[in-house]
Amino acid sequence: MRTTKPYLIAEMGVNFYDTAKELNITPLEAAKLYIDKASDAGIDCAKFQSYKANTIVSKNSPAYWDTTKEPTKTQYELFTKFDSFGEKEYRELCDYTHSKGMDFTSTPFDYASADYLYDMVDFYKISSSDLSNIPFIRHIGSKGKPVILSVGASYLSEVDEAVRALSESGCQDITILHCVLSYPTAPENANLRIIKTLHEVFPNIKVGFSDHVAPDKSMMTLATAYLMGADVIEKHFTLNKHLRGNDHYHSGDPDDFRLAIANFKWIDEVLGDGEKTVLDCEKIPRREARRSLVLTRDMKCGEAITPNDIMPKRPGTGISPIYTDIVIGRKVVKDLPEDTILQWDMV
Repeated sequence: MRTTKPYLIAEMGVNFYDTAKELNITPLEAAKLYIDKASDAGIDCAKFQSYKANTIVSKNSPAYWDTTKEPTKTQYELFTKFDSFGEKEYRELCDYTHSKGMDFTSTPFDYASADYLYDMVDFYKISSSDLSNIPFIRHIGSKGKPVILSVGASYLSEVDEAVRALSESGCQDITILHCVLSYPTAPENANLRIIKTLHEVFPNIKVGFSDHVAPDKSMMTLATAYLMGADVIEKHFTLNKHLRGNDHYHSGDPDDFRLAIANFKWIDEVLGDGEKTVLDCEKIPRREARRSLVLTRDMKCGEAITPNDIMPKRPGTGISPIYTDIVIGRKVVKDLPEDTILQWDMV
C-alpha cells in the first residue's frame, strides 16, 4: 500500500455503470475510465464493490437512501442493476489499477467475493453494513491482509467487538473509518469529532473517515477530517455529479479530489513540524523588533547609570532589557549621546 498521509480512497462503487450508459460504452470501459481519472487526480486507491443481489439482500428490503435522488424503491432492485461483474472483471480492473501505480481494493459483500479477491486487493475494506456480521469479519481477518473497517451507524461497543474479532482472527493491520450511514449526510450530522474519540478509545489502530457529505466548493469536510486526525479518507467518486442514480449526488469528481489533495498539502505546510525554535524567516524581525536598553539623556564618561537613564526600545541589537539590574549602577566608559543603544563595551 502507498504510505501517503492522508491515504485517499476513491470509492468508485458502482457509479461507473451509470457513466457507461451516459457515454454509451461498456461498464468495464467506464470503470477503467474512472481509474484513469482517479490516477490523473493523484488518488491513492481505486475501490469498487463486489456483490450479487441475491446474496446481499432479501427481495423485500426497502430503500434507505434519498429516493428523490435515487428513485429505486428496494435494495434488491437497486443491487440487481449493478451486480454483473465477477472475478474476471475485478481481476482485469485490479491489473489495470496497478498499472496506473495505484492501489486496488473492492469491498466484498459475501464469502465468495472475499475469497476470490484475496490475491487482488492491497487491503480488504469492510462496509459499515457488515459491522455486526462478526463471522464474516473473522473470515476476512483470518486472511492476514490489512483491513479497513467503516463503523457507521454503530455504538462504540459494536466497534470494539468488530475490532476484537479482527484482531483475534489474526489481522494485525486494522484501520477504522468514522462514517455516517446516511446518503447524503447533512453537514450538521458529520460529527467529525468522532475521529478524535476513536483515536482516544482505540489508540493502537489507525483512524480515518468515510465521507458521505456532498462536496462543497472548498472541500472543507475532508480538510477538517484530516485536521481531526484522519489517517485514511474515503469518498465516493464520479465523473458527473449531476447524474441521477446510486451515489453520484454525494460523490466528488476529479476536480473535487484535486482540491482536497491540495488542501491536505496546504494543511501539512502550515502545521509544520511542531518544533518551537527561531525560524530563518524570523531572524531579522527578531533582531529588529526586540528591545535594547537605550539612553534617555546625554551621559558623560564616568557617570553611573540610574533607572531613569535607560529605557527599553527597539531594535534588539544592544544590551537586552533582561540585564537591566546588571546595567543599573555601572558607569559609562565614554561620552554617550541621548538615544544611544547600549552595548557591553560602553559600560
